[in-house]
Amino acid sequence: MTKPHPSCETTHNTHRVVIVGAGMAALYAALELAPRPVLMISPEPLGEGASSAWAQGGIAAAMDQADSPAAHARDTQRAGAGTVAAEVAAMVTRLARDHVHELTDLGTPFDRTPDGGFVMSREAAHSMARVVRVKGDQAGKQIMETLIAAVRATPSVQVLEGTQAVRLEVCEGAATGVWISPATGGCAPQLLRAPAILLAGGGSGGLFAHTTNPPRIRGQVIGLAARAGALIADPEFVQFHPTAFDIGEDPAPLATEALRGDGAILINANGDRFMQSVHPDGELAPRDIVARAIFAETQAGRRPMLDTRAALGAEVISRFPTVAETCARAGIDPVAEPIPIAVAAHYHMGGIDTDVQGRSSLDQLWVCGEAASTGLHGANRLASNGLLEALVYARNAATDIAQQLAQTAADPTAATSDLQLSFDASPLTATAPASAIAKLRETMTAHVGVRRDDAGLKSALATIETLLAQHGDDESFANMCATATLIAAAALQRRESRGGHFRDDCPASDPNQAHRTHITLTQACAIRAEAAQELT
Repeated sequence: MTKPHPSCETTHNTHRVVIVGAGMAALYAALELAPRPVLMISPEPLGEGASSAWAQGGIAAAMDQADSPAAHARDTQRAGAGTVAAEVAAMVTRLARDHVHELTDLGTPFDRTPDGGFVMSREAAHSMARVVRVKGDQAGKQIMETLIAAVRATPSVQVLEGTQAVRLEVCEGAATGVWISPATGGCAPQLLRAPAILLAGGGSGGLFAHTTNPPRIRGQVIGLAARAGALIADPEFVQFHPTAFDIGEDPAPLATEALRGDGAILINANGDRFMQSVHPDGELAPRDIVARAIFAETQAGRRPMLDTRAALGAEVISRFPTVAETCARAGIDPVAEPIPIAVAAHYHMGGIDTDVQGRSSLDQLWVCGEAASTGLHGANRLASNGLLEALVYARNAATDIAQQLAQTAADPTAATSDLQLSFDASPLTATAPASAIAKLRETMTAHVGVRRDDAGLKSALATIETLLAQHGDDESFANMCATATLIAAAALQRRESRGGHFRDDCPASDPNQAHRTHITLTQACAIRAEAAQELT
């Protein structure tokens, strides 16, 4: 399945908790673990390249007196199309208010009403307005800035910028270390052994050619856990955002769902409003339904567009500055003309299977954020539940890690010096060419995207097998291919349509398949090999 790891001359032993990732979940967990020493692995300078910082909508939480966690949980289950873990939805929605208040105490400048309440937005599939936002469409950016400032001021946290995790070390069913290398690749990896490892390195949207995710977020963290033997859950369920800007940029900028919550409508090149005939909730239907409707307009040559003119007028500029900035960059005046949009891979409901404490199937390995699959999202994530889940599970995982470390003989809060690393440029390791990554992404969009079928999924698996055979010595690329394999293999096995997974050859939902998927990479590779053999 995978090739043996190259020999490593350098091994580091640390008493720090290692956190792979530097997004919202990783930062929040590091703060929760303080004063326990933490080492964060960040491919980019802190704050750059994290999906969290790109989140526009906000955090879903029942902050209004007319709302309740129970209503929020019901909406979560309804959007999840029959596969949400009810106990998880109840737990996460119950804790939502606490985390909003925690972020407020840290200094996050949530939008407020004149009387001091939170400004709430309504987004798709919510029964009422319950999304807490910051400066209209800058929630992710502002929350990240708040958390980064707090982490920078926390002496127990060391951040290794410019480094990436490429593989886990596993001994007798426990994750005992992580292999790390420069984010630019090329150098032989070094082994970092640690008492606990928390994976918080993002999702898989960048595996698709059309995505809203930062360039580096391509399923590597899910892939490295899968290659180590961790159980994966619900990988076939990928959420495609309906309204990414169609202006030729990669990644595609996002036109936040809050625009539709505030009354923006979807029209096509003929000026026709098409969602009203598709779903009773129109533009605020669940994301998978809106995405397929927009994709159908694109396929039919009737370019879909988001029209904010009547609902927002000139206010779109002041209330949604990120959207306004993107429009200006593309030469679009949203006050006078509609915004061209397209469907793009946005969020992965699947990931590394975790329990309520954030534990994976491997001992000493926890997961939070988009890399985790907790059961909250089911087949289709409810809008703005992603940041909420990241916060809840970051705290749950940090609490569980702290409790386990407290049981060891060593003092888990004892001061420890910063880890010093230097990578030798020789021997060099293999690096997959940009053309191979582009081929993988194009294959995923063409055959494992918003609409799927048997032939296309088998073709995708065969292509992944070929690419892996050619470039599998590149650890990062092997991790991408592992996650791509899991998505396509699980999609091939699920012969129905549900939530974010839609098959043209099986368009109906099957009540007998109203359950979560659990799969290992070994099982997915067997499906891939069979598909490749069938096409030869």
